[in-house]
This record gives sequence, C-alpha cells and structure tokens, in this order.
Amino acid sequence: MSLADQIAAQLPFLRRYARALTGSQTSGDAYVRATLEAALADKALLDEIGTGRAALYGAFTRIWSSIQVEADEPLTEGLHELAAQQRLSAITPAHRQALLLTTLEDFTPAETALILDLPVGEVTELVTQAISEIELETSTDVLIIEDEPLISMQLETLVSDLGHEVIGTAATRSQAIEIFKSRRAGLVLADIQLADGSSGIDAVEDLLKFGDVPVIFITAYPEKLLTGERPEPTYLVTKPFQEATVRAAISQALFFGSSRPLI
Repeated sequence: MSLADQIAAQLPFLRRYARALTGSQTSGDAYVRATLEAALADKALLDEIGTGRAALYGAFTRIWSSIQVEADEPLTEGLHELAAQQRLSAITPAHRQALLLTTLEDFTPAETALILDLPVGEVTELVTQAISEIELETSTDVLIIEDEPLISMQLETLVSDLGHEVIGTAATRSQAIEIFKSRRAGLVLADIQLADGSSGIDAVEDLLKFGDVPVIFITAYPEKLLTGERPEPTYLVTKPFQEATVRAAISQALFFGSSRPLI
C-alpha cells in the first residue's frame, strides 16, 4: 500500500477524533487539513506520519497544540458550534485528549503517550482526571433512538449511571419526534438504521428543526457517515462499543454544550 493510501485509510477516523476534540466539524476538519498541508511541505514529517496511525495522530496533536487554525468556511452549525468555539478559546484539554484517544480511538496508553509526547504514567493520570470531571458534570435529559432492545437497555443504564435522565427510547423516526415534542432533550443518542426501515439520521434532522441539541451517533455502519461529505456528525461511536467510549463521547458533547440552557 502506498503512503498516500495508508494516510487516506486513516483520515476518516482522524477527522472523527478532530471533530470530537474541537466540538465541531468545521474546526476539526480545519486542523486535519492543516496537518496534511504541513506534511506535504515537510518530507520528514510526511515520512513520519507514514510509519503508523499513532504517528499521524501525533503530528495532528502538535498542530492542534501549537497553532490557531481558522476554518475556511463561516460557522454554520448553530449555537452548539458557537459554544464550542467559546470553550476552545479558554481550555487546554490534555486530559480530554487522553480520554478520547484511549476510548473513542482505542489507542493503548503507550500509544497515547507517544501521540501526546508524555510519559505513560502521566497519560494514566490524565485519563483519571477526565473521568473524575465526567462525574461532576451537570445532568441533562437524554433521548435514545435505538431499535435493538438490549442495546437500548444498555444505553439507558449507562446514561442513568452518569446521573442523566432518559426521557424516552424510540425505535422509529416517528416515535423519536413524538417523544421530543413532548419533552425536549439536552442530548440525543441515535442509531442510523431503525426498526421500521426509517433512518436515525432523518430523525435527528427532524429533531434539530425544533432547536440545537448535541447528538451522538452510535452505529455499526460508520462508513455511512465518514464519507467526507457535509454535514457529518461531530460525535460518532462504532458498534460494538465499549461503555467507556460512549461515556467519553457524552462527556465531550456536554462539555462543549455546557453553556447552553439545554444542558
């Protein structure tokens, strides 16, 4: 496989991580683009990121931590996007990087240490710090859109254990709209393919007409959303999932939305 093909194979997942880290597709994609531009301008860096997935994420992390990247396009993702930008201007989220890398992206502590250029022991401490922060987060109302009963029950338990309230579970698009109309959620967890053949993507688009709300897609078909087309979800978890991965995604979604009254 050529170097270009190796990098291309990892780009959708780097973009997923970048969006989760920055809280928006616009900002995340801008940092990924800056990383690729830096690599094309520096052969040594290009050779480095060709050595493996961790090296690519390490190059991205150096760009993320060292420069302010402006998106090519104006903000188009509503109030949640604006909240993300406000939070980014005031934080240095090393502990959130460590948590996302070890959960959402499934890197080992040793690989995460390489990416963040930190000792392995410090990575462990950062993850512990992030988990402690999750436990202190303000609770919110959660709508679950999932047609598999066992997964729905698992998500309900997980969300409740985090201190949030599940306002309802929907197996179809119409059920999701009905629940959301009766009580607005501060967070939505959504599958893509639903019981009656309807789409979780369409259901979420319907819900967003009522107002801005953070959404986490949990799906066995991530390739349907990691296409490079706009819009893409900011938070995307792949089935089968680890509970720690969902917890990290929920934490990050609420972190960037915490200035909103919905949260």
